[in-house]
Amino acid sequence: MHSLCVIAIAALFGSAGAQVAGYGQCGGTGYSGSTTCTSGFYCTSQNPYYYQCIPGTATTSTTTTSKTSVTTTTSTTTTTKTSSTTSASTTLKTTTTQTATQTSSATGAATCTGAFSAISASDFVAKLHPGWNLGNTLDATPDEGSWNNAPVVASTFSTVQKAGFKSVRIPVTYAYHFTGSSPDWTIDPTWLARVSEVVDMVTSLGLYAIVDAHHDSWIWADVTASGANLTMIEEKFYRLWYQVGTTLACKSSLVAFEPINEPPCNTATDAAEINKLNQIFLQAINDAGGFNPQRVVTLVGGGEDSVKTSEWFVAPTGFSNPYAIQFHYYSPYDFIFSAWGKTIWGSDTDKTTVLTDFTLIRNNFTDVPILIGEYDASPTNTEPAARWKYVDYLIRSARSLNFACVLWDNGLDHLDRNADTWRDPNSISIITKSTASSANSLPDSSEDSTATSQWSSAYIFHEYGTSVVAQSLSFIFNGNTLTSISDSTGSTLTSGTDYSVSGANITFSASYLSKHITSTTSPGIIANLTLTFSGGQSSPIVQLVQWKTPTLSSTSAVASSVSGSDLSIPITWGGLPEIAAVKALTTSGVYLVDTWTVYLGPLQQARTTYSSQYNWDSSHVIITSSAISSVISAGVSTVFTFEFYPRVEGGVNAVNFTLTV
Repeated sequence: MHSLCVIAIAALFGSAGAQVAGYGQCGGTGYSGSTTCTSGFYCTSQNPYYYQCIPGTATTSTTTTSKTSVTTTTSTTTTTKTSSTTSASTTLKTTTTQTATQTSSATGAATCTGAFSAISASDFVAKLHPGWNLGNTLDATPDEGSWNNAPVVASTFSTVQKAGFKSVRIPVTYAYHFTGSSPDWTIDPTWLARVSEVVDMVTSLGLYAIVDAHHDSWIWADVTASGANLTMIEEKFYRLWYQVGTTLACKSSLVAFEPINEPPCNTATDAAEINKLNQIFLQAINDAGGFNPQRVVTLVGGGEDSVKTSEWFVAPTGFSNPYAIQFHYYSPYDFIFSAWGKTIWGSDTDKTTVLTDFTLIRNNFTDVPILIGEYDASPTNTEPAARWKYVDYLIRSARSLNFACVLWDNGLDHLDRNADTWRDPNSISIITKSTASSANSLPDSSEDSTATSQWSSAYIFHEYGTSVVAQSLSFIFNGNTLTSISDSTGSTLTSGTDYSVSGANITFSASYLSKHITSTTSPGIIANLTLTFSGGQSSPIVQLVQWKTPTLSSTSAVASSVSGSDLSIPITWGGLPEIAAVKALTTSGVYLVDTWTVYLGPLQQARTTYSSQYNWDSSHVIITSSAISSVISAGVSTVFTFEFYPRVEGGVNAVNFTLTV
């Protein structure tokens, strides 16, 4: 799934003998499965919540010396940086492409010809919203194209810009592109040239860009690792940014640098070292010369987590670079990562948590520009109505505190780069067009975690074999009125005949629904209805779905006979081709994993986690090798209950599969 981020690096749990399939989850906060990847893959921290098996072999430092550190000198000719105030006289002409020429000075620092339009950090952050992440691309290991995306092409950024995004964060991993060792740590010039090329693709469109060092944070620069050689880390980190700084020295002020992505951090001592890396980073880019001493930087705290940043971040001194603070946000974990049957969001408590998290870091840095460098609620695995409510509230809350937001997109989430289409246009519209005061009209959905069934107004669900009757959907109008509804063919529905509005409800008449479905219409998505409102940025698509309980090609297997890999079970879908949740209960009545879920609501108890214990594709439901190993370790046959949308009372829309021991 994502290559994400936010709170602390979590302990990993799991059965030693299990193997996780490629691209499956192998760790993270709350994870209880295996941490061992199948052959040809290794486990990497995409973020504190989500570790993923990716192609290749893990690289670790062969240095085993104790933690030691070197002293870094800083420039004494520049002033302490202050970037909290926006200068009214500082503007950036984004329509002008800088064509500065780079040369080397006698001291090795780059010199640039041409002008640099200085910009404050406040202006930079204001102008980069909304932003988009080029995920799983230049950050892939060992090389671009090694994961789920082909090497990026310029047209991708045109698509991003047309959708309304103003900036691109470009995650870059350098770990496998070093061609030399200490003390020079030479980076392959071909790789540096590729990074420069992609930066130019972005800025040639007038888009802002943020360039970071990404998975280096855990591959070789993990200051929390046992026996971490801080001397080596600091030396290598300086050389990395000196070379990147030299390569990009003459890029325009559309380009900002971010020292390192989500650096692991557990203690105040770790945080002090991360603060030092921020200082080393600034030393390196300033030493590299060019326009770098004037360039905006987005500095980081431990894990790029808001709490650790608030507690331990100390701004570097001795440099004049305008700076912002960047943090990442993937909360609540259970909703964002489809863990433990959590398929709803939007209660007052849910909203208070988001706003409190944001307000706390804002109150700790009242005069510093702040951006959320990664966040996401993916259409791959979250329910639409809950997702739209979440994204709407997150964006409006962030904008009310002057945060810029940069959407994480790993190529499997939002933009289908091959088809050049957005998987959920309504989310993108909310993200790119909403302001703090936007009043978006949204489908409502369940918010009660104690309920035994759930509903969503993102769908008109009709059960196969039942009579077609009028159906009402509850909407959050937010002061707007419904102006039109159009169907998949572009035809406009007739108000008063096809549908009516009363209070917060939109009712579709039986006569209209009968034009599309009967009691025996084959299950599936029958029609897409686009709703348009008098105000706001949301034009949700409501899907008409005929459903019945899916069927599996088989209902049991012997665990030992299918161990060692994921078990893919052919399925005939009965409506929406996706899983809502999976319960795993042993025949002795014990929860297979995460026994603490007994304290959750009835639709979350004994439920497992997407990618960790289950998955699906277009024609299969999947029990992961980690889950199979857990069954074998438990020594008790286990029933996996696959639950689908709609999540109705009594388990009607669910099927069982038993792994026997």
